[in-house]
Amino acid sequence: MADAQGFLKTRERELPERRPVPVRIKDWKEVYEAQDVAQLQRQAGRCMDCGIPFCHSGCPLGNLIPEWNDMAWRGDWRGAIERLHATNNFPEFTGRLCPAPCETACVLGINQPAVTIKQVEVTTIDRAWEAGSVPPQPPDRLSGKTVAVIGSGPAGLAAAQQLTRAGHTVAVFERADKPGGLLRYGIPEFKMEKAVLDRRLGQMEAEGTRFRCGVDVGGSLTGQQLRARYDAVVLAIGSTLPRDLPVPGREADGVVQAMDFLPQANRVALGERVADQITATGKDVIVIGGGDTGADCIGTSHRQGARSVTSLEIMPQPGPERPGNQPWPTYPMIFRVASAHEEGGERLYAVSTQEITKDADGRVAALRVQDVRLGEKGFEPVEGTERELPAQLVLLAMGFVGPQQQGLVEQLEVELDERGNVKRDKDFQTTVPGVFVAGDAGRGQSLIVWAIAEGRAAARGVDEYLMGASQLPRPINPTDRPLTV
Repeated sequence: MADAQGFLKTRERELPERRPVPVRIKDWKEVYEAQDVAQLQRQAGRCMDCGIPFCHSGCPLGNLIPEWNDMAWRGDWRGAIERLHATNNFPEFTGRLCPAPCETACVLGINQPAVTIKQVEVTTIDRAWEAGSVPPQPPDRLSGKTVAVIGSGPAGLAAAQQLTRAGHTVAVFERADKPGGLLRYGIPEFKMEKAVLDRRLGQMEAEGTRFRCGVDVGGSLTGQQLRARYDAVVLAIGSTLPRDLPVPGREADGVVQAMDFLPQANRVALGERVADQITATGKDVIVIGGGDTGADCIGTSHRQGARSVTSLEIMPQPGPERPGNQPWPTYPMIFRVASAHEEGGERLYAVSTQEITKDADGRVAALRVQDVRLGEKGFEPVEGTERELPAQLVLLAMGFVGPQQQGLVEQLEVELDERGNVKRDKDFQTTVPGVFVAGDAGRGQSLIVWAIAEGRAAARGVDEYLMGASQLPRPINPTDRPLTV
């Protein structure tokens, strides 16, 4: 246990300060200031080392949270990073990007604010990088087996690192010009600077993982060629088909998907030039969708100098406290304020878009919206609430409906489930022997922490398929766990 009286002496959560809004919207750096280490250790000392640590079950990776909380409190940072890396390949990613279902499952959270688990995690790994305590771990010997991992997001990277360390020769294929998937071109710099990603990729390359970028797998490189060239294939292609908005006027110029907008902004923030870039500069921006992607669009629009930013969500506004039907330790739907929301704009709830109006040149001019309420037959319009919201840029951030099927998925002839995701068994193998799937492509749109958990689990399945048995650690099987967020 950490400090036996820690949760009694320090009853409040203490998090690092966010940089002032007028300062941070003028750059693309991460929004948080550095936290005093003594303050962080006090927070780690609040961990109660519960008889049944529900934070384990809240975390899809099964992170050994009480153990590394205790080590961080004692100042044993080397021990803390070893326990953290035992279950999580990339704590610097999850510590910045995960919504922390572990914290909503914290036992202390029953009657006090939960332990700041996520902040202890990211501080532990950042200190480890600074101290040189994250060396490459190349395998002692090679197996002679080859594996192709398609996609370099968190699921693909986790699978690749585990398989490389097991001694297999692993090539990661990425259709973009640099590896990282959504970590590179979907997540804005203000949430995770890409130097954080690049240092981990450097470690993986030093271990022996090979990255093949700019490759159109399913086009110039077919599924049949992959199967002939590699002993196993891991599909980590994500859930990339965006949900659309089927309303009159959808074809208007200036109505774009979030993932057409965010990657361009990321490239420019990193010093690249993008021809005909879609920008929010000087425009009234409306973001449809209230999730993380919508918040990323809001923060990006502020930094580009939008005139106004409005976020629309069809669901009613959640309350500040846990609803009665979402008791501890479940992840509750409560009203949350991301850093992007602090920076300005308006959030409208229980609003449905009825039509997109255009100007004489075919560009979006406004959205005609109406309030809705939940009734017996779904969303019902509220009479007398119709109105127009001016807009010169509309960003659709309503989630994703499944992996791209045309090309590689069709060529490999893997079966899909009823949701359009790639079907897999308990070992993450598809209906085609030797072809495995991990992350959103098999699970559906989910969290980064689930992607890493599935990448690790799929790697074990691949290793067992290739070698008859696996020496990789047995993770919590994510297929046995319900979606928590």
